[in-house]
Amino acid sequence: MTHRFFKLAAPLGLASAGALAFSYKLFNFAFKRVDYVPETSADKQKYADLYYDYVKWYQQIPSETWYLHEMDASNRMVATYIPAKEQSLKTVIISHGYKGNRETMANFAKMYYDMGFNVLLPDDRAHGDSAGQYISFGWLDRLDYINWINSVIQRDGEQSKILLFGVSMGGATMEMLSGENLPNQVKAIVADCGYSSIEEELVYLLKEQFHLPKYPFEPLVSTINRRRLGYYLGDVSSKEQLAKNRKPILFIHGANDTYVPAEMAYENYQATKAPKQLWIVKGASHAESFWKNPAKYQHRVSMFLDTYFK
Repeated sequence: MTHRFFKLAAPLGLASAGALAFSYKLFNFAFKRVDYVPETSADKQKYADLYYDYVKWYQQIPSETWYLHEMDASNRMVATYIPAKEQSLKTVIISHGYKGNRETMANFAKMYYDMGFNVLLPDDRAHGDSAGQYISFGWLDRLDYINWINSVIQRDGEQSKILLFGVSMGGATMEMLSGENLPNQVKAIVADCGYSSIEEELVYLLKEQFHLPKYPFEPLVSTINRRRLGYYLGDVSSKEQLAKNRKPILFIHGANDTYVPAEMAYENYQATKAPKQLWIVKGASHAESFWKNPAKYQHRVSMFLDTYFK
């Protein structure tokens, strides 16, 4: 324990004031809440008209607002629940991406709605209408999703059949959730372009976007995160959680993803011993797999569900 303390504390004592100041800026840029959805990447702006068609559908479809900790403003979590067209015990819980919100998952909501599912779309911590000052990149969010799962079971009873689905940070959230003691009502997981760990993703982006080395910045940001959110980045991992997973899981990833590299999909796939499938989508960038061919995407997910969601 002493060795670990000095290993983590040393960068704080030895790093230059400039490196420490930049690390605080980096932490705030990456982890601090923003109350808007950033513009999508240029490669996906060509899908804007189609995206807003889905948003219009989402805004008009009859729905309910669900809460966790409704009377506690500092911990309140908010979700939209869309009942299936015909009464169903099948529910998909959808986890959105980094700095997104539940509305940004409108396309997936409609896809699963058309497949006969009830749809539950939460806003994660520090996103949308939910409380929180800092983004936990899925680690603390996984605890909220356990509560959302229990909310579905309370509504529909012990015969509920639940699918977990997420994209990007949402995909990693579901991968991290997979290692928890999930109830039998959770039948399967679909994780689209999730990262292998928060630490590995940060180190990758430090190099690719900022042209910076891991040291001293990752240990500094990790220590700041420990003080803000209670854990070091290296202490949490999608792969470690997936090693405990027992639910069938479909991994989807764009072959041309330069934000969460496709290598992470292979790492996540190898990490779990549960029934699993991997679909690498040729020509797709980050979170683009659906938009390349929505009908093909739905068909591929349906094939997986035909096998494992029974």
